[in-house]
Parts: sequence; structure tokens; C-alpha cells
Amino acid sequence: MQYRTLGRTGVQVSSLVLGAMNFGKIGRTTQDEATAIVDAALEAGINLIDTADMYGDGESEEMVGKAIAGRRDDIVLATKAGMPMGQERNHRGSSRRWLVTELDNSLRRLGVDHVDLYQIHRWDPTTGDEETLSALTDLQRAGKIRYFGSSTFPAHRIVQAQWAARDHHLSRYVTEQPSYSILQRGIESHVLPVTEEYGLGVLVWSPLASGWLSGAIREGREIATNRSAFMPRRFDTSIPSNRARLDAVERLAEVADAAGLTMIQLALGFVTAHPAVTSAIIGPRTLDHLRSHLAAADTVLSADVLDAIDAIVAPGVDLAPNEKHDTPPSLLDPSLRRR
Repeated sequence: MQYRTLGRTGVQVSSLVLGAMNFGKIGRTTQDEATAIVDAALEAGINLIDTADMYGDGESEEMVGKAIAGRRDDIVLATKAGMPMGQERNHRGSSRRWLVTELDNSLRRLGVDHVDLYQIHRWDPTTGDEETLSALTDLQRAGKIRYFGSSTFPAHRIVQAQWAARDHHLSRYVTEQPSYSILQRGIESHVLPVTEEYGLGVLVWSPLASGWLSGAIREGREIATNRSAFMPRRFDTSIPSNRARLDAVERLAEVADAAGLTMIQLALGFVTAHPAVTSAIIGPRTLDHLRSHLAAADTVLSADVLDAIDAIVAPGVDLAPNEKHDTPPSLLDPSLRRR
């Protein structure tokens, strides 16, 4: 296992992060299975576990809490808040009112008295940076969180939050958690240059592109992954962007074979090769999934392999731009760009 410094915090974290989104009803992973996955991940050298309040409506946090009981001090524990938790309109977002309440809920579910990294799950356009940062700073001073970060923020909002922290003498975001893979490289042109400029740690999610880079999706095979069952449109190869992904996967498979690598090793080795990236978040549903990911823990891609990848998917290009998660709201809602 490789280890890197998380931004400028001085905290050493593994290059692979155990993501717990699939713990519980999302991935149909039981408590015993989740505990076995955590055991194996820690034994392999992973020391950062990432979850969120909304994963399984809190179920993931509860399962992580039970799995890490008795060994909390050896783990860098991260969770997130901000996505809707039920129908109540104020049980979401990044207001002081909600963050103070929901952090206590997360701590209760996790069975701990603090988390090491508390992340705002998505940028909340209805809440000002000073409101959010002042609440997070107070929670940090109270000892309930050690650091805080953002997740899937547009580049301009990362910059704005850094300036707001400086202007109002508040603690700042020290990490960003964006989506990044060989097939979705858009953040290379905007987010990653900003995180490097401000010295943020970067924990990338979906490095296997929702399973497209797992090795299970190939030309001529029925696509029957867990993700495709509840997001069928993202895997419909009659859609041009999905056809482009499948074509890229076939060419990438040739690169992986020539280098003696699995597709998972190629995919994880690619994202962790970028100097701005600290770690890649993996989200195994089973022990077998975890083992296939752990095989990439020490993968270092040669310059020739990285050049071959660039020739298939150019730097800064998203093959499925409609699936970007940091698009400014005005590009999604016409009413926000009309007078």
C-alpha cells in the first residue's frame, strides 16, 4: 500500500480509500459482510474509511460504526452531509442549523465522539460560504471534527470558499472529493489545477466509472452489473455517449492486456498517478470485489501506458458530459439563465 499526505494536514492516508456507500441496502451488503470487508481492508493497509449520512439513510454509518468498534484510533474516518435526509425541507443543505444537528446524528450512528474529515456532499447554492464555514469552524473548535472538506464542488466554488475563509478568518476546506476516471477526465482542466493551487487533498470517487472500467463490461456481453440494474440509461449502448465509452473500454482493455494488468489495476493506477490526487475511493460490495481492488494498491503505470490512455481518452475530456456532477445550476435549470 502506498501512503500520501492529505493536502497540507500532515495526516498520512492510504492511496486507496474504503468507500462504504454499498454497505446496507444500496449494495445489499450485510453487517457481517461489511465487517469482513473492513477487516480485510485494514489488514491490507487501508487506513481511511469514507461514508455519508445519506448512504442507506444512515445505515452505512451505522454499519461502519459497528465494524470499527474498538479500533477507532487507527482509522482516519470521513463522512459527509448536505444531501436530503427525508422529506423535511430543512433536513438538507449546508446551513448551520442543519450541519450542527446532522453531525450529532452521524456521530451517534457511527458510535464515535468525532470524525476526522467532515465533507459537504454537494455545493449548496442557497447557503452562503460564511454561514457554512463558520458552522464548520465552530464544530472543529468543539472537537467534533478534525478537518472539513468539500465534495464535487465546481472549481469556481472551491476558489470562492477559500477566499471566504480568508476574508472572514475562518478555517478552510482542506480536501475536495470529485468524480474522476479514465472516461471522465474533465476535472483535469478546472478542478485539479485549483486543488493544486490551494494545497487541497483530493479523494476521487467513481474511479471505475460506475463499473465501466471493472472488466465486467465488454463488447458482445450483456451488461448486468449492480449499477446497471437501477441506472439502465447510463449503460444503454444505443446512446452515443455510452457507445463512446464502450469503444474506449475495448481499446483500454488492449492496453491493459499488453501491460499485464487487469482493467481495475489500469483504472486505479491511472487516477492515483495524477500528482493532484491523494487517494482513490473504492466501493466494494463483496470481499472478492475488495481483493480485486487491492491488487491495484501498488500499481504504478509506466509513461508508455499513460500515453496510450491519453491517445484513447484525451486529457480533460468527459466521454459522458451529461453525467457531470459539478455543473453550475444555471446550465441545468433554464429559469436561472433567463431574465
